[in-house]
Amino acid sequence: MIKTKANILIIDDQEDILFSVKMVLKKHFQNVYTLDNPKKVIQVIAETEMDVVLLDMNYRIGFEDGKEGIYLLKEIKAISPNTQIILMTAFGKVETAVEGIKIGAYDYIQKPFNNENLLVLIKSAVGIKRKLVKIQAKSSSEKEYYIGQSPLIEKAYTLANKVSKTDANVMILGENGTGKFVLAKHIHDQSPRKNEAFVPVDLGSLNENIFESELFGSVKGAFTDAKTDTVGRFELAQNGTIFLDEIGNLSLQLQSKLLQVIQNKSVTRLGESIVRPLNVRIITATNLDLKLEVAEKRFREDLFYRINVMEIALPSLRNCKTDILPMAKFILEKLKVRYDKPEIQLSSKASDLIEQHAWFGNVRELENRLERALILCENNVVNPCDLDFDSNFMLASSKEEVKLNAIEKQTIIHILTKHQHNISKAAEELGLSRAALYRRIEKYEI
Repeated sequence: MIKTKANILIIDDQEDILFSVKMVLKKHFQNVYTLDNPKKVIQVIAETEMDVVLLDMNYRIGFEDGKEGIYLLKEIKAISPNTQIILMTAFGKVETAVEGIKIGAYDYIQKPFNNENLLVLIKSAVGIKRKLVKIQAKSSSEKEYYIGQSPLIEKAYTLANKVSKTDANVMILGENGTGKFVLAKHIHDQSPRKNEAFVPVDLGSLNENIFESELFGSVKGAFTDAKTDTVGRFELAQNGTIFLDEIGNLSLQLQSKLLQVIQNKSVTRLGESIVRPLNVRIITATNLDLKLEVAEKRFREDLFYRINVMEIALPSLRNCKTDILPMAKFILEKLKVRYDKPEIQLSSKASDLIEQHAWFGNVRELENRLERALILCENNVVNPCDLDFDSNFMLASSKEEVKLNAIEKQTIIHILTKHQHNISKAAEELGLSRAALYRRIEKYEI
């Protein structure tokens, strides 16, 4: 039998499952790896590119909510987005697995599973991985992300380009879905550390009980489930960049532990006394007003100044009106390739609706609605009904739009007065093009 050339990784804390699944898969695939410690998955994937990961969703005894699996799914996709992940879940526990598919898993399979079904699923996932690699090879010259051209976006990226040449710690501010991860990766890619690791950590979904072991590492026996030595995220980012997202969600106790590592530029694994020097660039992000959090004593002032050497604010999508439709079209082109639907187009009414919508979920909401629309649309045309704006939502949106229009009008009047009706300066501060500002002046009869 000719084996398929692929790297398959099985992650489960039950040795009998690892052994039995490996015995089945190694007859069909060239390289099959097993891992009984999920905390080592990032290190393993950083060393070997995996085509498919077969990922169990629960590891700690007594916990069957699947949150560990969801967390690992996000971490794997962040460092290796093309790797296809198949979730393993117990019979009757599929809700969380379905949630996993929504955020990037290829599929799920229920335990106990049929070997033939498992093989079919993995072969299909390997095929998808190969297709993605080919597509990216063909379009390597194309942009991976649409950054935007509005003045506020340009201002943020101009500042990012300047600070990327230094080792200064950066804090990125912005609402959820505004592209904080993209900006952090851009800073890393433009920096002298670009050939070293970029390690993202979602602090918002990191359980407090595993905070220290995940970030700082642990040794065998440090706690009940510590079966082997584990390298923490800071060590994985050595000589590179660590991106700490949602840092505003950390408790004061965890803030103190993080501050100590940043101040000392060293880390000590949980359960040992060896001090390991660190050479890591730190980028953080939050959607909270950390100055207010400091004033309210919910965030340590000393930590704030350690991580906030340079602050970059990303605007919301609704404050970059001129970028909304171009970004929607860019995202749609990516989706057309992913779903192999090259003929899909936006109708003029759908385009108008996209441009007018407030997008409080920012780019993340835009991507979600466009993906759903591409799947549901008929005759290769995305219409307003495909965007999932139901009548109640539209009614709420229209009321909200009236409020927003009133706010926008007063804001424009204020900024125009401030700049003595200098259109260029007012447009720059508002994050609009001159033409867009003129249209609003006409719309509001200013």
